[in-house]
Amino acid sequence: MWMRGGSSKGGYFLKGDLPAETAARDAFLLGVMGSPDPRQIDGMGGADPLTSKVAVVSKSAREGVDVDYLFLQVFVDQAIVTDAQNCGNILAGVGPFAIERGLVEARDGETRVAIFMENTGQVAVATVQTPGGKVAYSGDAAISGVPGTAAPVPLAFRDTAGSSCGALLPSGNGVDVIDGVECTLIDNGMPCVIMRASDLGITGYEDRDTLDADAALKARIEAIRLQAGPLMNLGDVREKSVPKMTLVAPPQQGGAISTRSLIPHRVHATIGVLAAVSVATACLIKGSPAAAVARVPEGRNLTLGVEHPTGVTECVVTLDEQGQPVEAGMLRTARKLMDGVVFA
Repeated sequence: MWMRGGSSKGGYFLKGDLPAETAARDAFLLGVMGSPDPRQIDGMGGADPLTSKVAVVSKSAREGVDVDYLFLQVFVDQAIVTDAQNCGNILAGVGPFAIERGLVEARDGETRVAIFMENTGQVAVATVQTPGGKVAYSGDAAISGVPGTAAPVPLAFRDTAGSSCGALLPSGNGVDVIDGVECTLIDNGMPCVIMRASDLGITGYEDRDTLDADAALKARIEAIRLQAGPLMNLGDVREKSVPKMTLVAPPQQGGAISTRSLIPHRVHATIGVLAAVSVATACLIKGSPAAAVARVPEGRNLTLGVEHPTGVTECVVTLDEQGQPVEAGMLRTARKLMDGVVFA
């Protein structure tokens, strides 16, 4: 099934329909997407990392969990399929897909689907609109980066801190200095390196094409990323898609903070769901680059708007009495685009 999940798009497969051996599975998915090729002309991919994604879904044997979900990023211009990260956008389609494929029985009204995210060992709960026991894709919810409206798919995450790196702040510091630039190395669902845009000689409000064309800036950011990898317990990240690199600036659209993200070598048209959660959390780290430019409300249940090139992603972060994040969530939408047979 091909679906839009959040502001991404990709193929959703039942695990049993794919080759069991990893190399064979990856070869098949590269063929499906048409990689490696910048245009992905011989496959289903859309010549962009945001449209070259895969969800592998299966019935779960875990207590209190409905389905297991493995996210795979299929590179566009390299013969690489990686499970090194999660994807909260593609996650938005997992609940509807699981119901459509009969892995979860739909209730009348709405159906909660507990999803174990294999990439990070986390559990997310998606609430899917199911009037009359069938998935509804039409609705009034709007999200940035997607035209029109659709049925809401609220996602609630628990225990996201350190899901990939072992700790919310894997280096043990709120601020690390790499190549003279203050950085926060953080993982609250997505490993991110967060830097003030002004420290890299830009405003942080440039458009995607302008930043993508700045080879010197991207080389400097990549040099920082390669040094951050070991500090974040990610090892050598030359061929990994994490950590994401995020440049922050004061908000301009009424949110908490403005962002420009690299994922990691191309500038993101928006921002990933879990990357937005990590950025929102960084706004709460005292002395961090994000906190220095963010506008954060008071309280323990905080709604933080993370601005990006095409809009604002609203994150909700719940803090415990010590001010540590214990739950994060956000609103996404999804839509079924095609259900059929794909050839590799």
